[in-house]
Amino acid sequence: MEQHTVSRTKEFLHHIRRNRKVKAGLALFAAILALAIVGPLFTPYGPLEPTGEAGRPPSLEHPLGTNTFTYDVYAQTVYGLRSSLLIGFLGGLIATVIGILIGLAAGYMGGLVDEFLMMLTNIFLVIPTLALLIVIAAYIEYRGIMIESLIIGLTSWPWTARAVRAQTLSLKNREFVLVARMSGASGLRIMVGEILPNMFSYAIMVFILQFGGAILYAVGLDFLGLGPTKGISLGLILQQAVLWNAIQLGMWWWAIPPGLIIALLLASLYTINTGMDEVLNPRLRRLE
Repeated sequence: MEQHTVSRTKEFLHHIRRNRKVKAGLALFAAILALAIVGPLFTPYGPLEPTGEAGRPPSLEHPLGTNTFTYDVYAQTVYGLRSSLLIGFLGGLIATVIGILIGLAAGYMGGLVDEFLMMLTNIFLVIPTLALLIVIAAYIEYRGIMIESLIIGLTSWPWTARAVRAQTLSLKNREFVLVARMSGASGLRIMVGEILPNMFSYAIMVFILQFGGAILYAVGLDFLGLGPTKGISLGLILQQAVLWNAIQLGMWWWAIPPGLIIALLLASLYTINTGMDEVLNPRLRRLE
């Protein structure tokens, strides 16, 4: 089984290296990640530090100008990008882990366990996620990045659970699982040691989708004024730009750069996911 898994992993990495969409998406995502990491090194200002100059257009001192509050928009953008990436990563990770655990247990154990877990999943599925996020966020007095990530993660897992359950049902009767059962392996050992490794590449795709979804949900909450009560994020920058009529006042540098970065970030994740789909699906795979 271990040799089989290693062989599949090598084949997976081989096709990843040959897929143009994956490489293009990773390159764009790496550029955005680099901006978040090293971007703050190129500004002397903090994201909420007044510069004394309101509404200044882009210049050498302020690459993306300043806003109505005299804050440096470049500083806000690079620090806000850090926050948005962290929220996407944590929220996506929480939702992916919960969805995989519930989907694995439901698909492998079956019976009453499956019925109960799927009933719980269906309840969460029929509740409008954004509406639930708004209600929860509105009743929390202090909302930091960690709280927002937790809220998003705890409400975004149902579709992952259903998808993983379907994958588990297709794998639980495979030969390697039957051999593990006959050797006396426990259910937990089979789920973690046999079934889960065969869904590793699929789990990566799920995480990428959850990552992008968490960023979108966070932007939606921020835009409605229900984001972090302290700090800055790309969604909060956009919300403030809209509230203070940035475009109407000609301060395009306040709204367009953060919105463009969000669009490019989501485009990179979508491109990676599309390429991964081609890698995992032989019917879509292209020989280059």
